[in-house]
Amino acid sequence: MTNDRLQRVFTEIDNRRDQLIADLQSLVRIPSVTGDEGAVQDQVQSLFETRNLQIDRWETSREDILPYMEHVGDQPSYEGRPNVVGTLAGAGNGRSIMLNGHIDVVDPGDASFWKHGPWSGAVEGDLLYGRGSCDMKGGMATFLLAIDALNAAGIKLAGEVKIAATVGEEDGGFGSLGTILRGHRADGVVISEPTRLAIVAAQAGSLVARITVTGKSAHGAMRDEGVSAVEKFIPIFQDLQRWEAERNASLDHPLFADAANKIPISFGKVRSGEWHSTVPETLIAEGRIGLLPGEDMHEFQEAVRQRVLNAAKQDFWLSQHPPDVEFFSGQFAPGETRPDEPLPTALASAHQQVTGQAPIVTGITAGTDMRLYTEIGNMPCIIYGAGDVSVAHQNDEHISISDIQTAAKTIATLLIDWCGVTD
Repeated sequence: MTNDRLQRVFTEIDNRRDQLIADLQSLVRIPSVTGDEGAVQDQVQSLFETRNLQIDRWETSREDILPYMEHVGDQPSYEGRPNVVGTLAGAGNGRSIMLNGHIDVVDPGDASFWKHGPWSGAVEGDLLYGRGSCDMKGGMATFLLAIDALNAAGIKLAGEVKIAATVGEEDGGFGSLGTILRGHRADGVVISEPTRLAIVAAQAGSLVARITVTGKSAHGAMRDEGVSAVEKFIPIFQDLQRWEAERNASLDHPLFADAANKIPISFGKVRSGEWHSTVPETLIAEGRIGLLPGEDMHEFQEAVRQRVLNAAKQDFWLSQHPPDVEFFSGQFAPGETRPDEPLPTALASAHQQVTGQAPIVTGITAGTDMRLYTEIGNMPCIIYGAGDVSVAHQNDEHISISDIQTAAKTIATLLIDWCGVTD
């Protein structure tokens, strides 16, 4: 590939800013909270068809994912939630690639707290606002822009390119799992989650756990006659906090060296009691417990269970009434592709060609669909995209239009190198 032809691709990306904005607005303006992705997938399919991509659209059923249920969790509904894969056929003899992006978003909450409406797609300066603009409809717009520029520059790729728009990522990733089970495969997978243009080669895992503590009810005025499940949960919680500190001090992974907390333990939902003047006899705490690449998910589940039970043995009541520990919903196994493997190496080279700087290569503590591609699909997978995850799931979520263009240049350069070109 000559520098002149590559520069033409970059020029096409620069000149298509208005089209980029229109495409991203068309996605952001369609609400697609997890579980209700059908309407936005109609628009995705239309964008794919405009680019003459071969379309595969289907709904993943419960029966499809049943053997892998622990990885993604059971869904409240399966109908009306199609995955859409658009394929750009290669000329042959090139490596294939899958560009993956989830199309579902989290609930925007009270719209009155937004500077612009959550479904507005408003543009202010270099920023485009709206739920999903950053996480991660901006990633889907990145892929489309890269394909448009290659086509406009007259570049025919040798290897096949698949763009997979998947559902349900925010609740476990059953859409990406369904894509794998459907038979869609490639020699490498790139997920365009917001990474601030860093290359994420590893994602930590997280167990989703429920701890049920049993006490003894009594009238609040006779508090000492009962046993408060709330008070009995406190030492268990404190022990898990100590364990988090111990694990952070003892566990090491080069891609997580800069993480202040590599394996967070957090309980986002705690409920107890039925009446304000009754000693609560039950407490149910639900949360996430982190683990690093290299740790086995099932072995770690048992380690969590034993840690909770050992903490309970220090209390007379709990030793006689041990808490119950169960794992529910989707369990996020860790995922990793070594930075020296061909796909991360090629992406790093592409990023440097575009920006003039070597990329940051790191790991993230959040769970993503990456682990489904690496652990179940056995495909190398990395994450790279415009946008800052710190504004995802927030009011006034937004993304830099210029950063999307930079990401699109990197993806286009990667496709040329990875898939090869034909005259």
